[in-house]
Amino acid sequence: MAVIKLKSILACAFTAVAFTGLSLGAHYTGAYAVWYGNTPRLLPIYSVEREDKAISISFDCAWGVEYTDKILNALRVSDVKATWFMVEFWTEKYPEYVKKIDAAGHEIGTHSATHSYMSKQNAEEIRLELKTSSQAITDVTGKEVELFRPPYGDYDDELIKTASEEGVYTIQWDVDSLDWRDLSATDIAMRVINGAKSGSIILMHNNGLHTAEAVPIIIETLKNKGFTFVPIGELIYRENYTVDVTGRQKPVQSA
Repeated sequence: MAVIKLKSILACAFTAVAFTGLSLGAHYTGAYAVWYGNTPRLLPIYSVEREDKAISISFDCAWGVEYTDKILNALRVSDVKATWFMVEFWTEKYPEYVKKIDAAGHEIGTHSATHSYMSKQNAEEIRLELKTSSQAITDVTGKEVELFRPPYGDYDDELIKTASEEGVYTIQWDVDSLDWRDLSATDIAMRVINGAKSGSIILMHNNGLHTAEAVPIIIETLKNKGFTFVPIGELIYRENYTVDVTGRQKPVQSA
């Protein structure tokens, strides 16, 4: 009986040490490990623990530009800076819009090179996608890329780890507008307004049919509720943080 108890104690101790090592190792490269059952898993950032009611609105850019000017105008009128995630082929096809978005003071991150399911790629393929897509943006703006959003929200440990090694933070979202489904502006707005909380990251698309109409409603309503809008790079913590099982990034409380 004593031997069995000793083995159980040693097993628990080993597990705790292994998890601590994995968590710290992941943390220092910009990712963070959490437990899913008995399996540690690396997570991106879905939202951020904040007490100041700061939130971020983001736009994924992969197809077309038909409604982009209207979105930019709505953001300008509302004095809101957003984060735009651009696929490499979109960046190369519409460099004038990359310049326009950057000149307006918005933040730009990569949305991959090919808009593929990157969890199916190996580390070398992931690294290449991140490097070429980031470089395409830098070639236009002259600014380094720090944020990355995986296409389709698809990821695995290899993707998160490789992105961290490349020095970029992997960003998801906790509020999905579903604007790509061509919902009405009112439906899009209500989804966002009802889902937003302090530290939320809102997912929208630059070419949604009614996105541009929904943006002013969202911003005005949430501002009236006391929220402020900041780019994702200003919302997240860069060090001394943890990520819980929901993907919510939290600052480490000092002793």
